[in-house]
Amino acid sequence: MTTEPPDADSPEDDLQLSIVGLRTRPEDSAPGEMAVDLNTTRGVIETMLHPCEGKTGCAIFVGGAMAGLDGPADKIYERLGRDLVAVGVTSLRVQWRKPGEFEECVMDALAACSFLRGIGAERAVIVGHSFGGAVAVKAGELGDLIGAVAAMSSQRHGTQDVDSLGKPLLLVHGSSDDILDRAASDDIYERAKDPKELVILEGAGHGLGEAAAEVYELLTGFIGQHASEGA
Repeated sequence: MTTEPPDADSPEDDLQLSIVGLRTRPEDSAPGEMAVDLNTTRGVIETMLHPCEGKTGCAIFVGGAMAGLDGPADKIYERLGRDLVAVGVTSLRVQWRKPGEFEECVMDALAACSFLRGIGAERAVIVGHSFGGAVAVKAGELGDLIGAVAAMSSQRHGTQDVDSLGKPLLLVHGSSDDILDRAASDDIYERAKDPKELVILEGAGHGLGEAAAEVYELLTGFIGQHASEGA
């Protein structure tokens, strides 16, 4: 499996990544999940897989510039990973190889798509937070498996081509975000084409913890709409 994500901001002409092997780490897994290392030509991508046997829809969760598998809004990635299985959706939580390096993280997201396609996935929703929101947008532009994108508290950098996304886009931002102002999501929304939705959560900060229940409902509905059987 080889991934080649071009990026207008990158001087590199030869960015590519190939998956050369897989390894599971059962000692790191909770019931119902699998810790899976994707061994690539650029290093190991650590992931957490919540498989739903026999189903073909999936969700990919990516974090901010500092990485992490749990997600914002009271560990929403961990909670959704567990709960989505009940509605027939497999999920994969992705740990960056090189946190904060945009092009490398886009390759990680696309490698996750390759892995999921290899185990039978036919469609995916990618969800990102902060730095990862922009990564999700770029991966959505490049990844054929990805049918919809959700970006929470997103940064602008990396979204310069959002007008070419051509897929459903959900933007979520807190009105009290003092790390990345809501103006970033306003700007992304204005440049994106339909179908798109912008939800501003009053009083919520960058991590969206103040509105964790609302974020959970938004993402559950969005993922269910675009990743479940018949989507």
